[in-house]
Amino acid sequence: QVQLVESGGGLVQAGGSLRLSCAASGGTFSRYGMGWFRQAPGKEREFVAAISRSGGSTYYADSAKGRFTISRDNAKNTVLLQMNSLKLEDTAVYSCAGRMTYGSAPFTSRYDYNYWGQGTQVTVSS
Repeated sequence: QVQLVESGGGLVQAGGSLRLSCAASGGTFSRYGMGWFRQAPGKEREFVAAISRSGGSTYYADSAKGRFTISRDNAKNTVLLQMNSLKLEDTAVYSCAGRMTYGSAPFTSRYDYNYWGQGTQVTVSS
């Protein structure tokens, strides 16, 4: 069973950048497909980006394409989300999620994941 802890959130001006980090412990990290999700006030949790166990496959929500990059370092048990050109509408609590898998495809639905971090707040100001 893996535990996930996010960090790196904060307040940033529109157009700026942030890098979120998710540290995993308690499991064999390379066996987990990982994803990032976000939830804004009054809205449902939505998919942002996902990465396969090896890091060889990634998938992005349309809102993240071209601006966000997901990556992972299996030696350090971390998954990162580099966010550039941030917009006001990116304001949300960002959570990382994990699911043990033997496959190579990333998971894009929140219902696919059974391990979640507590989340980190990202606030984009004008």
